[in-house]
Amino acid sequence: MGEVSFKNVVKRFPDGTTAVNKLNFDVAEGEFLVLVGPSGCGKSTSLRMVAGLEEITRGEITIDGEVVNNLTPRERDIAMVFQTYALYPHMNVEQNIAFPLRMAKISGDQKKRRVAEAADILDIADLLGRFPRELSGGQRQRVAMGRAIVREPRVFLMDEPLSNLDAKLRVQMRGEISHLQRALKTTTVYVTHDQVEAMTLGDRVAVMHEGVLQQLASPAMLYAEPETVFVASFIGSPPMNLCNAMVEDGPDGLQVRFGKMTLGIDQTCLSKFPKVEKMAGRQIVLGTRPESFFMADGSAGEASRIRTKVDLVEMLGAEALVYLQSDAQPISSASIPDRPVAEGIFKRSQKYTIVARLAPQVLPRVGELVDLHYELGALHFFDPKSGKALR
Repeated sequence: MGEVSFKNVVKRFPDGTTAVNKLNFDVAEGEFLVLVGPSGCGKSTSLRMVAGLEEITRGEITIDGEVVNNLTPRERDIAMVFQTYALYPHMNVEQNIAFPLRMAKISGDQKKRRVAEAADILDIADLLGRFPRELSGGQRQRVAMGRAIVREPRVFLMDEPLSNLDAKLRVQMRGEISHLQRALKTTTVYVTHDQVEAMTLGDRVAVMHEGVLQQLASPAMLYAEPETVFVASFIGSPPMNLCNAMVEDGPDGLQVRFGKMTLGIDQTCLSKFPKVEKMAGRQIVLGTRPESFFMADGSAGEASRIRTKVDLVEMLGAEALVYLQSDAQPISSASIPDRPVAEGIFKRSQKYTIVARLAPQVLPRVGELVDLHYELGALHFFDPKSGKALR
């Protein structure tokens, strides 16, 4: 068991700050759900409310159908892994892992068995006699996870557990956490600010901004079909190109104009964004993914072509990022009254740069005037007032 539900959950601090606002979602038994968003979006507060470390202002959190609002952390049958590991420096690894069992007055033989099993799962059986000061960051994190595993809880809660590790170790530990969760099949709610971490770990990912759930979906769905400007800007590396644009009647049907450039709007796009059909002469927010650009080879039509100058080329080995000049107007939080976009996430200058991800074999030079084509079916359109996708 281990189903977790948020039902209209609100968290308001004494100074009036609303950290979480009307949060509603369910975590299925055995699911790995990731909460992701920028600092201050309410993700850690949400996790701490499940753990019982923060009081709920309004609404209900249930675990396996039981309302836990008024239960103590110990009564909720959860285990939490913190960013700081929270190991006892005077205890060795075995004693740290066994500590929650000792507090629960588990018998000696059962305690030894559970500690040994957790140590084997995490490949730290040879470290049981060491103290935290003698361990690397990755080893300390494994010990912290071992302490959670031995409790055999209904739910694992993990609050940015990899943020203190270097980049290479983070990648390794991501794989280990994913493998561990699949093996144990324990419901897991994981908090991170790193969208790459979220996309690689989660069965589903919940994107939060300013205390509000923006979208909850599989990683593939979040990337392919972002429901708001914020999700489009946050998911993806580099993120989606976003600018103000105008829908127009073109010679071959609807087209979208951004600055002096235009792209056709094909039937694939209209089937995804049907509201665009009635928006000729109106302003929208246009989104383009960097990987949907490709160098012109004569096979694509004029409707998908843009001509522009290259500002910068970043060679990344298997691919390259090409920065292209544009006179389109970049969007900012100030241009969307309802503020679905984080303050400062977009450039405020009038210069707008389009980022394209291209194969290194066909790279243009800096300053060169190039023709690029775009996969028209991959265009994205958002309402400039609400920030929501025009689906």
